[in-house]
Amino acid sequence: MGGSTPMIASKVWLFFAMSAITSVTGRPAVAAEAGSVIATQGNGRGAVACKACHGEAGAGIPAVGFPRLAGMSKEYIVRQLDAFADGGRAHTMMSPVAKALSPDERAAVAAYFEAARAPATPGLAPVDEATLARGAVLARDGAWSKGLPACGQCHGPDGGGIAPAFPPLAGQSEKYLKAQLDAWRQGKRTGDPLQLMTVVASKLDDAEVAAVAAYYARLPPEAKGEER
Repeated sequence: MGGSTPMIASKVWLFFAMSAITSVTGRPAVAAEAGSVIATQGNGRGAVACKACHGEAGAGIPAVGFPRLAGMSKEYIVRQLDAFADGGRAHTMMSPVAKALSPDERAAVAAYFEAARAPATPGLAPVDEATLARGAVLARDGAWSKGLPACGQCHGPDGGGIAPAFPPLAGQSEKYLKAQLDAWRQGKRTGDPLQLMTVVASKLDDAEVAAVAAYYARLPPEAKGEER
């Protein structure tokens, strides 16, 4: 077992303890209905309709790497929108959209997508069984010889996510998952709780990134929330 493994495990448990006593947004709940207007029409002040890239039901567009939002926790979505707005996370399209949304509008959009039912995963290109098997092992067991914990320790045994900080991976765009893992590896994405993803992603090679992304993209997303 790698020497860094106890440190990673300790960080995970410390984060959960912190989350139990700290509110993520500190904002009052906003009705999901208010977010539906922004999701389908934009806000008329620079924020285009979310459905243009993420779909009205939050299914995303997997083929081009636009992520699924349906079923993600409100707190996680708000955290990401805030990061895009304040420069903690950069993206050509999302940064200006997030900046054009007020804090209440971000919370409303997040509540809307949290309440949406995660859609069925569309047909995906065939992938070899060896790649899927490798992804399943990494998701379930990790690779302790290199100090790599299982993805499921933070994202749940079935990839359903653990709110508020760890998003669902099951049924997410394969292209998006690969892009984000590469961003963590290259230091282009930061702001992860206790740098957990930075540490984990740095231990993955190209083949492992591809295997994990392929595996989770082919898992069924959780059936929760409402039909949109």
